[in-house]
Parts: sequence; C-alpha cells; structure tokens
Amino acid sequence: MRINADFSERAVVRPGDVAWVPSPMAGVERIMLDRIGDEVARATSIVRYAPGSHFSAHQHDGGEEFLVLEGIFSDEHADYPAGTYVRNPIGTAHVPRSEDGCTILVKLHQFDADDREQKAIAAPPNAFVPTDRPGSSAFELHRHDSECVSFLRIDPQSPMAELRHPLGAEFFVIEGEFADENGIYPQQSWLRMPPDSAHTLRSDTGCLLWMKTGHLGEA
Repeated sequence: MRINADFSERAVVRPGDVAWVPSPMAGVERIMLDRIGDEVARATSIVRYAPGSHFSAHQHDGGEEFLVLEGIFSDEHADYPAGTYVRNPIGTAHVPRSEDGCTILVKLHQFDADDREQKAIAAPPNAFVPTDRPGSSAFELHRHDSECVSFLRIDPQSPMAELRHPLGAEFFVIEGEFADENGIYPQQSWLRMPPDSAHTLRSDTGCLLWMKTGHLGEA
C-alpha cells in the first residue's frame, strides 16, 4: 500500500478528505495520511480508539511517536492525556488502550537507529518562548541530529516571515487554523512540505501547530 508516498511532493489532508477505516482491532480505526507498506508500514495516521478498546501487544521495530489529540491514551506504563507527546524508540513495546476513548496522531517506523530517547512530555503553562519571527512562540519537544519536533503557536493576525524547509517539514493543526500561499488548513489538518520547499504562514484566528522539521532529506 502506498499513500502520499512520494516525499518530494507536497501533501495535505484536511478533515473530511479521507474516510476512517477499521484497523485489525475492533473499536480502533484510522485515517491514513501517508503510508508505505501494509499492516506493518512506515506510516503517519490519525488513530481513534472507541471507549474500552485496545490494541494487541506489539514491539516498535521502527520506533513510534504520537501526540494525544483528544481523550486519554493509556498503556501499561502510564496514562497520557490530550496534549501529551510520546516517543517510543526502536525495540520498545506496549499494550495500548483507552478507557474512555481517545484520538492520537501517530508516526511509525520513522526513527533513526541511534535515536534512543524515550519520553512523554506536554507543554507546561507559560513554557512557550518567542521565536525569531514576530507573533509566534514555540515549545521544543524533541531534537535529534537535523530532526526537530515542537509545538508552534501563531498569534491572531500575525503573518510570519517565509519558512524554508531544506530537509522537509510536517504540520498538524491542533487548534485554530492557518494558511499559506497554497490554501487554508483548519483544525486537524495535516500538511507535509517536501525538502527544499518554502512557504509563508499566517493565521487570522491564531493557531497551535505540531511541527516536525529536518526529517525528510539527507542531512
């Protein structure tokens, strides 16, 4: 299976563009954003757990990172409320579940072999710091070599200077909406920018984004 599998091209999925499809486990369904492979795949997905649902025990042969968008995601290690970002490196394992239901953004089989840091982190109050672009602030979640994962907040009516992505970028809209030269991205939109691309972000309403950069090309 190949979905948005050409990383030299821009890709976007907005709410309603792609239907939910069932996973092999009852009560767990997903929206496939990009994918190379079948059930074991290099994949980026939005995954929704119905109340009381679970997924089978599994090992992360290629690593797993996820952001809890709604509800509380749980495993045998902890409970992860909305806003929590989790990294499970290659070789880790767990049994995921959700007592009351949840939705997560998850990326599988995309870890560097030497990226071994396991973490669960949320942005504490007042943790965002101003960026070098007026009207925006950020909270860094993870950094390894050229890869950087962060929350980015854009204030209402704040056009940003052009963002260049020599090694690509991904954005997911957690709150609000933003726009660039190519369109408008409402809440729960996903945008992937290819290496050597650029765009200028703006937000009339203000927005909170999950952003990952530096992971789609050669460092």
